[in-house]
Amino acid sequence: MPVERWADFDPFILMAEDWFKRGAFSDHLHRGFQTITYVIDGRLEHIDNGGGRDILEPGDLQYMNAGSGARHAEEGVENDIAHTLQLWLNMPKSLKQTKTFYQNVYSEDAPILHFNGVSVKVFSGNIAGITGPLESVVPVTISEISIAEGAEYVHLLPESHNAFFYVLSGDLDFGQNAVNMKKHGVGTLTFNESGDEKNTSELVIKSNSRRSKVLVYSGTPIKEEIVPHGPFVMNTMDEIKQAYRDFHNSKFGPSAV
Repeated sequence: MPVERWADFDPFILMAEDWFKRGAFSDHLHRGFQTITYVIDGRLEHIDNGGGRDILEPGDLQYMNAGSGARHAEEGVENDIAHTLQLWLNMPKSLKQTKTFYQNVYSEDAPILHFNGVSVKVFSGNIAGITGPLESVVPVTISEISIAEGAEYVHLLPESHNAFFYVLSGDLDFGQNAVNMKKHGVGTLTFNESGDEKNTSELVIKSNSRRSKVLVYSGTPIKEEIVPHGPFVMNTMDEIKQAYRDFHNSKFGPSAV
């Protein structure tokens, strides 16, 4: 997701796939958006200056509302190489000064739907009548879908949601045109911008290999101009400058470590 094309991916700003060891993402700042971090491999230690500290393992997910100002660190544990996907998710101007908070969703705490050769782990939103535990300040769905070789599954999403997927493993065909994607593949989905969130659209997924797994994300477009700059995502450059002034005036609080 190129940052300069944020309007095409609204409400999503960027997706970063990172491999890192301890020291790569030590104490740093954020304001004005949310992050959703999925751990693919290794262990990830979260530390924040509000006293939060935890270790996430493969399949776990962490949500952060940076809101008015987060200061935290994300580190590999001991000699682990942490492999993560971090999604930057925008929020409306009216919520950019809300209180910072974090939520960990451990893999075993997310409900799972089972079909023939298919399991769907629901992290966020309502999928087939099952609601995930993640509590985002804007509507978002996140599902981890595992599909056995030869199995086919129809994933339902709100028709008004912008959506995309990331292939974690295997070989999969997507959509009515059977677009093929393999590990690390990313695809965006068409949606009805003027549609009703209560109506659904279909994403057909078929697996061509054992242990195929894909993450599917969707969210409601916010339709506001944004200015992504460094660790901040605000609506104007003046607000970006104010964020830097607030940091220099110690308004983000003490270091996270």
